[in-house]
Amino acid sequence: MKKKVISMMLAGAMVLSVTACGGKEDSAQTGTNTESAGAETDAGAAADAGADTGAAEQEGPVELVVTTTFAGEDSNAQNYKDAVKAWEAETGNSVVDTSATADETFKTRVATDFETGSEPDVLFFFNGADSNSFIEAGKVVSIDEIRAEYPDYASNMNEDLITASLVDDKKYAVPANGYWEAMFVNTEVLDAAGVAMPGADYTMDQFKADCEKIKAAGYAPIAAALGNIPHYWWEFAIFNNQSPANHLEIPESAADEGGQSWIAGMNDIKELYELGYFPENTLSATDDETFAMFTEGKAAFLIDGSWKVGGIVSSCQSDPNDPATLDTAKLDKFDVTYVPGKGSRKATDLVGGLSSGYFITRKAWDDPAKRAAAVSFVEYLTSDEMVPKFAQHGASALKNAPEVDSSEFNSLQIKAMNMMAGTTSLTGAVQDLFAGDCRVSTFDGMPEIVTGRVAAEDAVAEGLEAYHNQ
Repeated sequence: MKKKVISMMLAGAMVLSVTACGGKEDSAQTGTNTESAGAETDAGAAADAGADTGAAEQEGPVELVVTTTFAGEDSNAQNYKDAVKAWEAETGNSVVDTSATADETFKTRVATDFETGSEPDVLFFFNGADSNSFIEAGKVVSIDEIRAEYPDYASNMNEDLITASLVDDKKYAVPANGYWEAMFVNTEVLDAAGVAMPGADYTMDQFKADCEKIKAAGYAPIAAALGNIPHYWWEFAIFNNQSPANHLEIPESAADEGGQSWIAGMNDIKELYELGYFPENTLSATDDETFAMFTEGKAAFLIDGSWKVGGIVSSCQSDPNDPATLDTAKLDKFDVTYVPGKGSRKATDLVGGLSSGYFITRKAWDDPAKRAAAVSFVEYLTSDEMVPKFAQHGASALKNAPEVDSSEFNSLQIKAMNMMAGTTSLTGAVQDLFAGDCRVSTFDGMPEIVTGRVAAEDAVAEGLEAYHNQ
């Protein structure tokens, strides 16, 4: 299968993130730009555009049901709440928020809502394989169809950076903030173990040597729940046996070159498990439990996404919901760096991009009372003024991203920006193309693989067979 995300597009997203002091998804827990989050934006831009082109104008207040992933540990949850309140105040409309943390349960819930006719009016969701089912069912409206009535819709976005659907190559989701995946570090643990902070040329061999020292000092080297969320290690272990040029190609079988790379990746995780570098309870622990080990100084390394910055910051607040209670000295003990590289993949080659965006559902579009309001809402949340509040140290697709004052960020956000400035490439997550039942044998089956009860060859073969037979 050919790559569906063009590397040039992702590289562009990376450049945008750096030149705009980058976008970050994680300002909610830190109090960054959360006051009157959207008060300066033109809430009526979309409605005005529609009115100028003969589009039906909204009459009276409208209630929109909106579902996003801005919830839980995603620190943009507060930015989102503030933006919704500002939009409601500007327009007189109201939002019924059904947002939830982005996990497999949430993805299943969204799919079920579409199947049962309970889908929201606006959805902020993944634009990879996870959205295939409702696109195939015609349950969302393409950007081109919306532009036929509202020609300025998403006109502030770089068209090349709006991801096309895997189903029909049409564009549906307007991106707001991108993401990156990297390695967070508890430097207090490193200091106790006599290990130096990893740099841009960090290799897996160096990583394993450091893990041995950390283990000998009485700490867990790697915070990960392999029996619950193996996603990030699954991704980078495969990436470390490939390169940015071919990482997004799904192998035809376990026997071909790509399949062998996947098998090698699974066996690399197995080796780390056998060396004792994961927590003792890694197969039974939840992701929340191993994350707590990391923030409480019991584990050194955590591979996760840019959204985790907010969770780390929150753990350094005496009141997780009050940014004013941040213990800056505690936060200063955390850092973020590149995932150790191997072979042709440099440590500075990261996974990232613009994998989510705002969809307008057919249900809302076909409702005369909601159409203009839905367009207005998406235009508001994806405006030039709003996107940087959400993107910050991540990526964005804005044509003209405004500069952000770095003095507004905390120390971990600044470290993330510096890390992103040295990134040599951003490649999309292959697991976004390899969704649903395909993942079961290697995601749910990770405990079986690392303990040797199931051979990596068999697990990979089963997953690829499920993918090609779906």
